[in-house]
Formats: sequence, C-alpha cells, structure tokens
Amino acid sequence: MGSLSAILCAGAAFTALLTPASYAADAGGVSVSPATPAPGTDITLRVAGCAGRTATVASAAFVSDVRLALVSTDGTLVGSGRVRSTATAGVHEVRVGCGAARRTGTLTVAGRTPPSARPASPVAPVDAGGGGTARLTTAADDGTAGPGAAHTVTGLLLTGAAAVAVALRGARRRPGTE
Repeated sequence: MGSLSAILCAGAAFTALLTPASYAADAGGVSVSPATPAPGTDITLRVAGCAGRTATVASAAFVSDVRLALVSTDGTLVGSGRVRSTATAGVHEVRVGCGAARRTGTLTVAGRTPPSARPASPVAPVDAGGGGTARLTTAADDGTAGPGAAHTVTGLLLTGAAAVAVALRGARRRPGTE
C-alpha cells in the first residue's frame, strides 16, 4: 500500500472515530455517516464482515466509487466519499464488492436545503487591489492626481538623451568607417 493510500485510510479511520454515532446500517451491513446526507455532502462508509482487506462501494448517488480499506482489527472496512450534488432526494441502491462476495444496501439522500436570504460575503463595494488606491481614482481631480507638464517635458528630454546616446554608440561600432 502506497504512502498516499495509507494516509487516506488513516484519515478515514480518524474521521470515523470522531464522527458521532449518527449512522444508519441496513441489512446489507453497510453503514453510512451521516445517516441522511444532503447532496454534495462528504460521507463515511463502513462495512463489517468482509473477507478481504479492501472493498469497493458503488452507487449512482456517489460522485465516484468509494474504496474501503481495513482500518481496525475487528475486520471493519472504512472509506470516504461524496454524494453527487445533483443526487435526487430519496433512497438509492448501494452495491459493495467485497472480494468474491457482493452485498447491497441503501442510502437515503436528504432534500436540498433552501439557500439563505443573506447575501454571500463580501458585499460590494469591496476595497480590493492596489492597496487601497481605488479611492484615489474617484477623488475629485484637483490637478495633482497625475503627471503635469513639467513631468512630460522631463520624460521627453530623458528619452531624447537616451536615443542620442544609442545612436552615437552605434555609429562608433559600424564596420568600414575608417
């Protein structure tokens, strides 16, 4: 087992240990925590009594198949997955592939919760970017907001001096001017 797999399994086991006892187990031996997840919710699946050290759980309600791994000495396999955000409310079939054995169970997906009436934060206008210079662009223009005529003339003189220096240097290096 690779180090990434070991880390993910350890995280799933840790999550399973800290998860409150709000899980549902059906006759197939598949337990889901939380018992009735909403669409888009992360879930933890537990399967007891499998002969192998790994198993795969599949359902149309999941984003992808959930891989379970052995995390304790009692033979319980644990894994984490996510319910599709487009999953419909109601009962969905869950299929467990545990070595050569196959099990089925059910998962009840809760209905969507209505969006809150409060707007998401942050609320416009947002002082963002430029380190707070956005306020300067809306200030009244009193003639000190940008470069004036003196700055323009200085810039033109410096540009002209640089052009003359480049031209003189290029003239000295031309071949055949002896």
